[in-house]
Amino acid sequence: MTTDKCIRAVVAGVGSCLPVRRVTNADLEKTVDTTSEWIAQRTGIHNRYIAGEGETTSTLATGAAAKALAAAGLTADAVDLIIVATATPDYTFPATATQVQAALGITRGAAFDLQAVCSGFVYAVTVAEKFIVTGSSTCALVIGAETFSRILDWNDRTTCVLFGDGAGAMVLQAAPGTGTIADRGVLTSHLRSDGRHREKLYVDGGPSATGTVGHLRMSGREVFRHAVGMVTDVMTDAFAATGLSADDLDWFVPHQANERIIDASAEKLGIDPAKIVKTVALHGNTSAASIPLALAAAVEDGRIKAGDLVMIEAMGGGFTWGAAIIRW
Repeated sequence: MTTDKCIRAVVAGVGSCLPVRRVTNADLEKTVDTTSEWIAQRTGIHNRYIAGEGETTSTLATGAAAKALAAAGLTADAVDLIIVATATPDYTFPATATQVQAALGITRGAAFDLQAVCSGFVYAVTVAEKFIVTGSSTCALVIGAETFSRILDWNDRTTCVLFGDGAGAMVLQAAPGTGTIADRGVLTSHLRSDGRHREKLYVDGGPSATGTVGHLRMSGREVFRHAVGMVTDVMTDAFAATGLSADDLDWFVPHQANERIIDASAEKLGIDPAKIVKTVALHGNTSAASIPLALAAAVEDGRIKAGDLVMIEAMGGGFTWGAAIIRW
């Protein structure tokens, strides 16, 4: 690592927001041809939250952003960049980020959405970090927010039991660094995609293709088969770029899709199970919201503390995947 002085994108605060309605596996048994045990054994999911009337991706994103700003001790006027990672925007346009911007009373800077499905938050952190280190931004709100319940086929028991709604947010601020891995902030990030795998995880609708919203379609076994290899690839790249190893990590915060994928990825790279932050049982798969929801939970309960080394990683439809290492 270089020792030249540099600008780092440092985490100043995190926050989360969930819909009011919690839906348990037992609740789903009443309407879906499944059992609580089947869901739990295959995925590790026990609960998820489903957006109700008046709850949208933008309202959840705004709630999470407000909490992140409060945790950072900042007011909205400090923000000059908002990136919302989402595959379920309120509207085709305008961007959900601009609705968050308006709701928070922000009238400066830039706001836009980023679409990389479940990898969206890792992508958004990476993009925000580039804005900050180049001097284009000094304070960014990075948000993962989804209402996947609105693109689910509730007659497809293999997918509808997996997903939930919610939002998580992170405030990234510019701060001076030394250019070493001792710095606080985003130390490295690595993104990948391979569009040849579209049919394995996609939504069968869209404005240009069908003029409809469509429903989520997934080949679960194929996704599982690719997931472990792909995410460990970018995790290995992150270790190589920093000279760090699995032993150096304090916390591993993966995308919360399936407990078996999480455990297999950690085991492949030798990450101590005690270092894994898991919220999949509580929230289900919330796509781009899953990592920031998990980060907020681990900060709130005191696990993640200043100075800790945290790795985030995700894989999503596309396929897209990525990983980043952050010193808190």
